[in-house]
Amino acid sequence: MHAVSPTRLGLFLQTVVARAYPRILAQHRRERSWIFFEVLLPMLAVSAYVFVYRAIGAPESYVGFVVVGGAMIAFWANILWQMSSQLFWEKETGNLSLYVMAPTSLMAILLGMAVGGMSATLLRAAGIVLLGTLLFHVQFSLGSVWLLLLTFFLTMAALYGMGMMFSSLFLLLNREAWHLSNLAQEPVYLLSGFYFPVKSLDFWVALGASIIPLTLGLDALRQLVFLEGAAIGFLSVPVELAGLAVLGVLFLVGSRLMLAHMEKLAIREGRLIESRR
Repeated sequence: MHAVSPTRLGLFLQTVVARAYPRILAQHRRERSWIFFEVLLPMLAVSAYVFVYRAIGAPESYVGFVVVGGAMIAFWANILWQMSSQLFWEKETGNLSLYVMAPTSLMAILLGMAVGGMSATLLRAAGIVLLGTLLFHVQFSLGSVWLLLLTFFLTMAALYGMGMMFSSLFLLLNREAWHLSNLAQEPVYLLSGFYFPVKSLDFWVALGASIIPLTLGLDALRQLVFLEGAAIGFLSVPVELAGLAVLGVLFLVGSRLMLAHMEKLAIREGRLIESRR
């Protein structure tokens, strides 16, 4: 009997599973002490902001805002170091040419890596929320679980779509990708309001920062899990969800176009893209 070739969608899904599997499996066989430090070190920054807010007499809800923001930092770090710069590091290790020649899309490969990496990121984020809740007695007021899950899903879809789009850009920049990754960390912490409500910024600054999915996603999550969240929210939750949906479509389409363009260049020229491209 002849083997039946998978459909285009089937090949895409098989690629996602194949690339996610080793990363998920690695989480069960990694050094256990790493989990401790991945949760403890981010908690130091979270604790510093908590003590500052309590010292100046800020509303207690700000403590919860900081804990949730600290948890979301894990996803931004995953985007920078395991998504956006992924193709650059694959090129450095000699694997990128194999990915380009494989009878599947780079988007499926990156998506599989993202899904696999998200398992560790979820563990780190959950650990920060749990530890921060126990240490600082954060009070949550959860309304609709389904709306909360929808907000989280739209945020992750837009965020990882941006990461896939940036992966092509970082590859074009070669070693400058490392510097760009470092440069993008702290400004995003500020503009996305990781440690404070983004409404505290000027309206137009906050609106411009909304191009980063975490800005709208984090603000919407805070409005959904804290009683005081709606009062200091930047925009209403439905508007922010609509914005996240639009950003998700734009970033996913943009990543598809950029990855396809890069694949064509690599195949046509017989070599990987250089920095001058």
